[in-house]
Amino acid sequence: LVPEVPVVTEGPKGCLPHLQRVLEKKGYALIVVAEGAGEEILGQNAEVDKGGNRKLPELGLWLKDEITRFFKSKDTEVTVKYIDPSYTIRSVAANAADAIYCELLAQNAVHGAMAGYTAFSVGMVNNRLTYIPIDALVNKSPRKMDCMGRTWERVLSVTGQPNTVVKPNAGEASSAVCPRTVL
Repeated sequence: LVPEVPVVTEGPKGCLPHLQRVLEKKGYALIVVAEGAGEEILGQNAEVDKGGNRKLPELGLWLKDEITRFFKSKDTEVTVKYIDPSYTIRSVAANAADAIYCELLAQNAVHGAMAGYTAFSVGMVNNRLTYIPIDALVNKSPRKMDCMGRTWERVLSVTGQPNTVVKPNAGEASSAVCPRTVL
């Protein structure tokens, strides 16, 4: 479940009936929820974290309760385990390669600042450390997925989940924001 595609829980293309079909077929399932998914259901949070970023809704916890409710209404016993990997991933100690990479990024950031560059980030491009303008990072950010594009089509192909995005009519432009869904 991703923020660019509205979450549909019920109906023939809903994630809960799809989950039921997968469980009947395989006996197990895994649901991955991207950060920020489900704002159309849970709403936007007005709170901000210590860094000034808007806190995103906790769709995972809400979905866990919805899955339990859905299967209870069908008199089907399921075990639902909710794992939030964010702290698990962040708590792993850096290995030697991570430490060297971070040192190189930090050194190059200082060199760029000392050379008078502003509004840039340091990153690895084609195995070379480069200065990347912040505008270029934001405009080409992979954080926004085109739900009419190849990446979403690959996700649908691999997971077998139903596509709830309505394709634009002939002559309509495809946009990166895909609010129309099939319920």
